[in-house]
Amino acid sequence: MGSIYDKADNEDIIARINSLTPESKALWGKMTVDQMCKHCSAAIEVGFGKKELKVNFLLGILGRLIKNKAFNNDFGKNSPTAKELKCEGSYDFESSRKEFAENFRQFAQGNQVIKVMYHPFWGKMTYEDWDKLMWRHTDHHLRQFGV
Repeated sequence: MGSIYDKADNEDIIARINSLTPESKALWGKMTVDQMCKHCSAAIEVGFGKKELKVNFLLGILGRLIKNKAFNNDFGKNSPTAKELKCEGSYDFESSRKEFAENFRQFAQGNQVIKVMYHPFWGKMTYEDWDKLMWRHTDHHLRQFGV
């Protein structure tokens, strides 16, 4: 696994994002490529403190219980998604892809871009936790679209 904070690893992910096309089709799941770009960008914005998630108490307990396993293994196909991160409808592909790449690129500035150290689902977060979460989440969705 690479690191979102490492400039070379970060650029590798950006290259994968940039290899997406409007014709890219999901190998699993229901999202279109434009929805996936918006979804991934929104997930990144949670760490930046720009998007808030609301999680009920029981889900918060579940998240903390499975955090270690989730952060140290590939994400499963068709995993559940927080309602605030569901992107339905249609989006402009080029602007969605550009926003996704620009948000991801910010990680290469260092861990200071992370502003949220308590995630409503996963609980207490370290910069290493954010590194694992954002790398695995982004890689999962890029593999979903074959890149």
